[in-house]
Amino acid sequence: MIYSVDVQITAPVTDTEVTDRVADAIRNIFPEATVEEQPGELLATTHQVDHFSELLHERAILDTARGQFFEHRDGNVVEFDLKKQAAFQGVVNFSVGNPDELGDIHVRMRVNEPSVEAFVDHVAPPTEDGRPVEPRDES
Repeated sequence: MIYSVDVQITAPVTDTEVTDRVADAIRNIFPEATVEEQPGELLATTHQVDHFSELLHERAILDTARGQFFEHRDGNVVEFDLKKQAAFQGVVNFSVGNPDELGDIHVRMRVNEPSVEAFVDHVAPPTEDGRPVEPRDES
């Protein structure tokens, strides 16, 4: 499936953190991201979400991901927060409730093509008994 998405990722960097480690946390989830240092935070951009999608499949959290995407959707924009500590380990863990004391990684995806629904179905397909309903397209 061909998709067009603009992904913006922001992560606060506290005085006690090593900036490069926070950048690594972002790249563990979005390896193609271009990361820039801003005062007190990192700003990253990418147009690739394949690795992120693979991580969702590996952890079998597709339903959780779909819930987060649709709960925090505004038009063609989907926003959600990820736990920074988990991202250090290369693990996707959605942040719900109170943010972590070091702050969360905030992800904003603006879907240009196709529809948000079709994009979400591609990244985190619907499941039945925890398995994707439609076989994954590997193209």
